[in-house]
Amino acid sequence: MIRRKRTCWTAILMVCVLLISGCSIWPGQDDSASNKKVALTLWYWNRSIDDKLIARAKEKFPNIELTAQKIGGDFKAKLKTTLAARSGEPDIVALNDWIMELFPSEDRFYNLYDLGAGDIEDQYLPWKWKQGVTPSGQMIGFPMDTGPTALFYREDLFKEAGLPSDPDDVTRQINSWDAYAAAGEQIKEKFGGKVFLTDNIATVYNQVISQSAERYFRPDGSFIGMDSPIVGKSWDTAVAFKEKGLLANADGWTPSWNAAMNNGEIASFVGAVWMKQVLQEAAPDTSGKWRVARAPGGDGNNGGSFLSILKSSEHPQEAFELVRWLQSPENQLEQYQTLNLFPSAPVVFDDPAMKEKEPFFGGQATGPVFAESAQDVPDAFFGERYPSVHNIITRRLNDVAKQNADPQQVWTDTVHRVERELQR
Repeated sequence: MIRRKRTCWTAILMVCVLLISGCSIWPGQDDSASNKKVALTLWYWNRSIDDKLIARAKEKFPNIELTAQKIGGDFKAKLKTTLAARSGEPDIVALNDWIMELFPSEDRFYNLYDLGAGDIEDQYLPWKWKQGVTPSGQMIGFPMDTGPTALFYREDLFKEAGLPSDPDDVTRQINSWDAYAAAGEQIKEKFGGKVFLTDNIATVYNQVISQSAERYFRPDGSFIGMDSPIVGKSWDTAVAFKEKGLLANADGWTPSWNAAMNNGEIASFVGAVWMKQVLQEAAPDTSGKWRVARAPGGDGNNGGSFLSILKSSEHPQEAFELVRWLQSPENQLEQYQTLNLFPSAPVVFDDPAMKEKEPFFGGQATGPVFAESAQDVPDAFFGERYPSVHNIITRRLNDVAKQNADPQQVWTDTVHRVERELQR
């Protein structure tokens, strides 16, 4: 009888052990032992993240089954369509500098501060970090690359025109937009109008306004107004360049721009660091002739990306750890070397890899120039309607440059168009 009771209690204990072991993990046992991986999907576009880095991430995080989808075509349109459908959303998505357009939809994204982003905030450029934070204080975008600007110029053409040609001398002497315009007039006179100072009117406007902390909107969403000093300065500077005959009227991303650069018809332009690769591909015959100096009028930024985690993800913490690793300072440095993506983590700016001499730029190490620029970019607020207002202005400026439209009439019409747009 005693033996039968003992056998019964033994059986009960064995059942309990089996039940407990099936519902819990023993001390020291890793989650991966259950052979259940966390499935995460990442959307990105070509060259926004190094494919080799993504392959390494799959090895680094064996508990994550990562599906990385390289989205072609109109990335922004596809994302917005997917968000509207509330179906088929990725866990992690790359966002370009149009991130501000998604601020009204902040509830569709995880607040990265809640996932631990604040612990590493001091590793990144403050102005870049803030671009991923909505006016309500929610961080929806983790810093990826940046687009600090500088003056790209033809050393040989500057020298032939009697201008300073050493990067340090150019930085010191052509330090304002007025000084830059004067240099353009000197180039125009020297080459009989066959060489232009810069490419197009929109570039001038874009770069002047990028050097200011004020744009079109305040953080509370209110419109500053077209009579803002910086808008007026940017417009007037761009128009002055046109009236002085300093523009080649060559639009970026066109065969005419490529040909003008390659044929020596354009002596310089202010552009972001990622223009280095664009220029090298467009103007291979000019290798060794270009240099880079600090931009006239101050430092600015054009472009740069972010990583976000959508609220539809069932594994936000794992997604954040992946994001954090992908965009760690060390991995940003690596992607600068492989894809020329300029880091948003200033701790790597002093690394030897950032100071390598570049044959296309006559042996100059351009990294330090852009690093100095990146650390001096003004902290600016954009707002979700920035792109629509900005596009109206630059389109109308093109009418001034290419159709010889009266600048004052175009300005009046532009003000009305912006007002109508903001009433929609």
